Amino acid sequence: MEEKIRCGWCVGDPLYEAYHDREWGVPLKDDAGIFEFLMLETFQAGLSWITILRKRENFRKAFDNFDYKKIATYSEAKQAELLENSGIIRHGAKIRAAITNAQVFMKVQEEFGSFSKYIWGFVDDIPLQPDRQTLTAVPATTPLSEALSKDLKKRGFKFVGPTVVYAHMQATGMVNDHITQCFRHSEVKAPQ
Repeated sequence: MEEKIRCGWCVGDPLYEAYHDREWGVPLKDDAGIFEFLMLETFQAGLSWITILRKRENFRKAFDNFDYKKIATYSEAKQAELLENSGIIRHGAKIRAAITNAQVFMKVQEEFGSFSKYIWGFVDDIPLQPDRQTLTAVPATTPLSEALSKDLKKRGFKFVGPTVVYAHMQATGMVNDHITQCFRHSEVKAPQ
């Protein structure tokens, strides 16, 4: 049986490969799923994604299954509890940002009808297909991620710099950055 060609960043770690093969780059338009990725990516800032993936289930338990309506109401006591939780990233500013971002997320939903409509509007509701040949051709930011980052910050979101935002765009399928040789490139590119 022939070995599948994958994007090099995930090769060799079963958790990373499973994430790459099943989730990364698949267009996601469900607000709950989008919030989960947005929250995890804000915690990733300055860290590796595999660190976050390994703690994902701990985050899920600690943050009420990524329920942004609950997270938006977290008290000081809940924040203190989270700071004591060794299963997640214990970073006070990022924990506070999760709460702020949940509150702002709901304001965007009110304005646009859903967060998905807002964020996918930046790509006219159609995933970008850049056809990158190598991992080195995949940028950390783009002019579009810079524009989206600026708009998110203007609305009050925290820890949403252009690199975090581009990672979010890749993860949620707004851009198909599987390299062209990767078996998932054509699968993700196919009409959903």
